[in-house]
Amino acid sequence: MKTEAGMDSLRWAVAWMCVTFTRGLSPKEVFTRYGADPDQARLLDWDAALDLVSGDSDDGMVSLLRSGRIGDWVFCVEEEGGIGFGEESLAELSRGTETYSLSTTDGMDVFQYWRDGECVEYFEPGVEHTRSEPLGRWWDRVEAALAVHEGEGAGMAPVVALVLDHLGITLDDDVLAGPWLSLALAENAPSTPPGDTYAGEGPVPPGAVEIL
Repeated sequence: MKTEAGMDSLRWAVAWMCVTFTRGLSPKEVFTRYGADPDQARLLDWDAALDLVSGDSDDGMVSLLRSGRIGDWVFCVEEEGGIGFGEESLAELSRGTETYSLSTTDGMDVFQYWRDGECVEYFEPGVEHTRSEPLGRWWDRVEAALAVHEGEGAGMAPVVALVLDHLGITLDDDVLAGPWLSLALAENAPSTPPGDTYAGEGPVPPGAVEIL
């Protein structure tokens, strides 16, 4: 998949989504690292999986998680939640491996790359002061990908396309619509509370808050 291609085949990545890509794990291991019970997962297509989050939960917001392995990478697409961009979740997901996290929720977009429990790169595309240090290599690539589709209402789809191309895998609308392991997970509390010293919104970039 090339970033120059149209975004029509990545409608799932335009708005209100969170997706992680983790190397070398199984989908059930990914569910476990998200804090879910992998034995609750069922092989469902997209329409059937949506029924898993059709009701309310006393435990708060319910996320729909869908996961599968393509090549060396396991994706986990999350709808109606943001577990996959919290610091604790990504530290656990990337333990012993590496994880990319892309999210667009409440009007805020976030790119993260983690390796073995540590954040290597964090930023909100287009907001340069959110870049983590030391500065990583993905900022320029992401900005260039977004510039190509500026004004198209493509959301984070160009960034997802960029990462998919880098990983050498395809996860377009047709692929994602097929049967993948799916489950619903209630979020009892945000994994990373906002800090007083961070000027942005949403998850706190690792290292943004110094504890004295």
